[in-house]
Amino acid sequence: MKHKSPHQSRPPHSRREDAKDGPVQLYGIHAVAAALANPARVIGRLLLTDNAENRLATGIAQRAVKPQKVMPRELDRLLGADTVHQGALLETEDLEEPTLETLAEACATAGPLIVLDQVTDPHNVGAILRSAAVLGASGLIMTRRHSPPLSGSLAKAASGGLEVVPVALIGNLARALAELGELGVQRIGLDGEGERTIDDVGLSGAVALVLGAEGKGLRRLTRESCDALARIPSASAFASLNVSNAAAVALYAAVQARHSAIPSPRPSRGEG
Repeated sequence: MKHKSPHQSRPPHSRREDAKDGPVQLYGIHAVAAALANPARVIGRLLLTDNAENRLATGIAQRAVKPQKVMPRELDRLLGADTVHQGALLETEDLEEPTLETLAEACATAGPLIVLDQVTDPHNVGAILRSAAVLGASGLIMTRRHSPPLSGSLAKAASGGLEVVPVALIGNLARALAELGELGVQRIGLDGEGERTIDDVGLSGAVALVLGAEGKGLRRLTRESCDALARIPSASAFASLNVSNAAAVALYAAVQARHSAIPSPRPSRGEG
């Protein structure tokens, strides 16, 4: 049975207003393989070395595309000598974005949302997307400005998560958080100064986990837009986690809380 891509069910929405001229570039075996497996992803020029073509043979056959064979040095020239492209480059377009209403509906019955407040490092955002895909997050929300592009090193770090987790890019974070609240989503800000731990706040319903950039943390308006601030408990004075690690811990806590809230089925007569 074929699984529907989460991007197929998205309503029409504007593409990124800040997108630069030229195609979106995805590189690396996992990122390109996931893009080929996503029916919602437009397949443009596909540049592959012989080895990469062999590794991506299944996806190439499924999409019936003809790759352009290249030498590794040609990709080095296009992407930069320090780029770990693994012999694979796909030129494509941005995926359609979901609305906040769509994401709120999804997190009411599925996993939590992740909201990022000016997290600009593409490797951190990519790692968060990877954890979000593994742990079943309903979506990721970032600002259009002060966020990395959904391509390149972010997509490679996400290792396919960009094709699985819907991403919404919004103009004003405080306004978006207010809208999520009106849609019934509980907004939990992750903050080292939070009075309660993440285990002590209710994470079993529709939840958005809000994380800020390393060093700066959550901005004042973002903090004030949250229903509660919570910290991740630490066993020592070394209390700081990388933002991507903090997101993974918080996602796992939310998933566990949701599972614990589901009542166990009663044994039928004759059992036990």
